[in-house]
Amino acid sequence: MAQPRVSMRRLCRLIPSQNSRLYTSRTSPQWQSLKCLPRNSQRLLHTSSALASPAGDKVTGQTLREEWAQYSHFPSASKAADFVEGNKVTVHGFLLKRRVKSSKLVFADIQVENGPSVQVTATFKEDGSPKQLATKALRAVPLYSPVCVTGIVAQLNGSRIDLDLDAIQPLNAFPKDIIVSEGVQFPASARHLQIRFSDPLRSRLLARPQIGFQLRKTLNDLDFTEVETPILFKSTPEGAREFLVPTRRRGLAYALPQSPQQYKQILMSSGIRGYYQFARCFRDEDLRADRQPEFTQLDLEMGFATGEDVMRTVETLVTQLLPALNAQFNIVKSGDDIYPVPKRGLNNGESTENGDLQWPEPTAPFLRLTYDEAMTRFGIDKPDLRIPFELHRVDHVLPAQFVSMITHTEQPIVEAFRIRPELDGETVTPATIAEFVDKLMDQLPKPLAKNPDGAPAALMFDSKKPLCGLSSLGFEGFDALTSMEAFSDLEDGDVLVFQARKNAPFQGEGSTALGVARTHFYHSFISAGLLPRSFDLKFLWVVNFPMFTPDDGIDPGQGGQAGFKATHHPFTAPLTEADVELLATDPLKARADHYDLVVNGVELGGGSRRIHLSSMQEYVMRNILKMTDAGLAQFSHLLEALRAGCPPHAGFALGFDRLVAVLTHTDSVRDVIAFPKSMKGEDLTVKSPSRMTAQQLETYHLAIAEKKKVEEKQDV
Repeated sequence: MAQPRVSMRRLCRLIPSQNSRLYTSRTSPQWQSLKCLPRNSQRLLHTSSALASPAGDKVTGQTLREEWAQYSHFPSASKAADFVEGNKVTVHGFLLKRRVKSSKLVFADIQVENGPSVQVTATFKEDGSPKQLATKALRAVPLYSPVCVTGIVAQLNGSRIDLDLDAIQPLNAFPKDIIVSEGVQFPASARHLQIRFSDPLRSRLLARPQIGFQLRKTLNDLDFTEVETPILFKSTPEGAREFLVPTRRRGLAYALPQSPQQYKQILMSSGIRGYYQFARCFRDEDLRADRQPEFTQLDLEMGFATGEDVMRTVETLVTQLLPALNAQFNIVKSGDDIYPVPKRGLNNGESTENGDLQWPEPTAPFLRLTYDEAMTRFGIDKPDLRIPFELHRVDHVLPAQFVSMITHTEQPIVEAFRIRPELDGETVTPATIAEFVDKLMDQLPKPLAKNPDGAPAALMFDSKKPLCGLSSLGFEGFDALTSMEAFSDLEDGDVLVFQARKNAPFQGEGSTALGVARTHFYHSFISAGLLPRSFDLKFLWVVNFPMFTPDDGIDPGQGGQAGFKATHHPFTAPLTEADVELLATDPLKARADHYDLVVNGVELGGGSRRIHLSSMQEYVMRNILKMTDAGLAQFSHLLEALRAGCPPHAGFALGFDRLVAVLTHTDSVRDVIAFPKSMKGEDLTVKSPSRMTAQQLETYHLAIAEKKKVEEKQDV
């Protein structure tokens, strides 16, 4: 009878070998006779006589059973109420640190998830005593291994528990070939190690569900109903590229939802007055630090409501969230990292219990800016109000010679801002500022350095130089510029940045070159220590966006033939009755009843009042966007729901990943997602996406097009 073969990968956990994955202390002769495969080998060996014989299988089974019993049977962890001085308790965690003071005294730290720090003291007086065996066992357990520790509570010291060790049981063994040192950086393929050995990353992941809980609690208190909508949707041209899911039915495919937009509008027609869900959304877009192909948004919709009602509801969510978080978390600073930790948990950083780095608690209503005002004052539709300078138009005071030096654009608009670094008269002087700015200008991001309207130009005010360092403006230009209120109080070290752009109205674009430069210079000056870092949360609404935007050839839009697309999506209502009239006469001048929530230069989310009349929705799609009958038919389900007496409604989608990133002081949403995608859209932990097999292609009636044919089709 054939005997079952044991995987060598499994045996590598049992057999001591230089290249084995996991450490073991077994020294039995029959185990020493076996050798493990190198860790990067993909082969399995089944030729060992110890494995091929029935006797070898019997030994293997017995050893596996013993190991399983050793690592799998352990006492439960004690409840919080049991931690009283003098009580015997049990804790589970990882053996984080060990300090051997002598042969009879050992200290160890146990990493307990989402709880206080635990320090274990192991000591004994008599050889062979239980205490001596426990101390020996503690010294034998590999660092970073999961353990079950039983001991007597010696002291409760704030956020730390001191235990006198009675027993320690390893629940697995951490391998020797994984080297852990201070500041170690594990690759993205070892995400489990990144999470375990990075306090900031792990703390942010622990804070994420608490933020979600508070938002859900507020919405439940406001009588919203949580409704789950399908993940397997249909392909509709909402604006972004979709992910398709093929089926076994020839020629048919699902699409993953870009958002639950259409489902939630259908729910409004069903009679549900207030809907929400934490929705998974999918968009096949170019990736960046604040964007993932799959992401989570807090989606909500309100029936019999206007945009004003929705904005007030969102303000309530935010203003109730931050005090609740301040009650549960401390914000700690450890090196360059700033992140929240539970107040009952480990605090390895500088104490902030005095509230120095607590989350600011904003008050409603939030500031509102129109889209045109935001673009004019800040050069971006998601302005960071912490930046202490705005843009000012200056082309009317600049000499033509200077303008021709910074741009070849005819009759451009030229704008400028002033940034004032903090001088100390010693290490930070006008000379060091000039050196820093020169280096900054040499290393501009490519979109700024290669801007078709010209790169930004920087000048520094220095009273020791001719015309105070602004000689390229000439006498008249210098006098005219410094007579403007915004530049009338220039001081040594002030940096002026000029940028030209085409003389055209804003039509839905997200930023100008100078708006991007404003943000870039601000963060660069902070990184260099020339400006203080601000921990304020500056919330605002940006409203009155253009309803339509000219096609840019990047996003697919709605697939119409009008030459423009809906700025946000085709379901957004016009702002006023005058804008309704503009739909028929000049659609690009029509404004939308759309609103974006912005904080510190991050667009947290957006929403709008929806078109709830079927006739107007069809008019926008057919007559304004010039969608084909086939394109319009893709939305027949929504038009039918609107036709069935759908009430006025409005909604909002809050980017939950972005919100958590902002509140936990990180610039990348990848730091708040357990298993994020790379910039190529790959999950490096599980190695996805994977290549389709011939069998899968056959099952789903697919074929891989030749690369040459695909490129020819794209050229056409």
